[in-house]
Amino acid sequence: MYFAALLARTEDGWEASDMELDDVESLSDLIDLARSAAVDDDTVVALIEQEDAWFGVVRVDGEEDPRYFVSNAAAAARSSYGSMLTKELLGSDEEDDELDELDLDGTEDGEEEAVTAFADADDEADEPGGTGAEPVTAGPLGDPALLDDLGVTNKQLMNLDGDALSEIADSLGATEVLEAVR
Repeated sequence: MYFAALLARTEDGWEASDMELDDVESLSDLIDLARSAAVDDDTVVALIEQEDAWFGVVRVDGEEDPRYFVSNAAAAARSSYGSMLTKELLGSDEEDDELDELDLDGTEDGEEEAVTAFADADDEADEPGGTGAEPVTAGPLGDPALLDDLGVTNKQLMNLDGDALSEIADSLGATEVLEAVR
């Protein structure tokens, strides 16, 4: 199961809103959704979590390029929403970033095929339907300093586990607004 929320910075603090993932079919959709939640082109932080397997943070500041962080790249790459982030961070050449069939429990049809993405790249390229993509290693991926100026240090972000989104919200001073949409 996924949980996703948008935290938009305002003059008075943070505003939180549920992020409807049903309408998000690509990373571009996610970025557009975040930008539409912005107040006066201020910072928006999109938080995505899949049942303690991984969490992702996307930071959007006006029209600047978004910044990304994923807590566990290997786990995220096996899920639809996480794979959007890992593909972006790894510089995937794939043009099609639309989601495959997704079950809201966090699993996908054809999940066995997704697991084979971690086989030896040479073996995979030889298999029918193989992408030849580099294997994704376990561990964090992206910009761990993306929230430094907001009160979540690089070191804190890298060491989060369990209820990471609540800990991020606490550091941002947005616990109450995040819990209101949970």
